Amino acid sequence: MADRPMIERTGWDWLEPPLSSDPAPASASDADPAPSFARCFAGTDGARVLAVLRAMTLDRALGAEASEAALRHLEGQRQLVATILALVARGRAG
Repeated sequence: MADRPMIERTGWDWLEPPLSSDPAPASASDADPAPSFARCFAGTDGARVLAVLRAMTLDRALGAEASEAALRHLEGQRQLVATILALVARGRAG
């Protein structure tokens, strides 16, 4: 079992990354996540995961009886998958 930190963060503080001891700001290339997405989804496993995500979201149609909540949920999923695909494509191109 892992030891608990000495100082426990409260509220939303846990979302903030710890302050870096390096005073230099991150370069633009470090801030761009596209190369990381391209590496993450490279190879046959990455292509298979992207194909499954595409099939589950972008290639899926809901019937006329679908509720507004179901439509909104699927559109949110589609937006996320579209963002992932765009980052992968940009990372592969750059």
